[in-house]
Amino acid sequence: MNAIEYLNISTEKLTAEEVVLTMPIRDEVKQPYGIVHGGINALLAETAGSFGANYGLDNTKQVPVGLDIHTHHIAQATEGTLRAIAKPIHAGRQIQTWQIDTFVVETGKHTSSSTLTAMIIPVRR
Repeated sequence: MNAIEYLNISTEKLTAEEVVLTMPIRDEVKQPYGIVHGGINALLAETAGSFGANYGLDNTKQVPVGLDIHTHHIAQATEGTLRAIAKPIHAGRQIQTWQIDTFVVETGKHTSSSTLTAMIIPVRR
């Protein structure tokens, strides 16, 4: 089982212009104080940005790999569903940069803002 399956991350939208993912908030993703662990925000952001960077690639020839991610935690989340919305800032052939904002679906609360830079590399055989 991979992290996407374990965390029940679902794809709501996947295009070259926008990726939308959702994930239920469960006890397993909370830190000891009962709020979503910051690493979960970063993982969800990197997943959304990577899905976007991968869109349209022939994965027998190229794949995106993360170079850098910055996540700013804005507000805590304790229950509900997280929604990550990723949009490209720059979608080049070798380097892509994506802006990802995360919200609690039920309240609209903005919980984090991330920037992901990915490099498109050839598949190694």
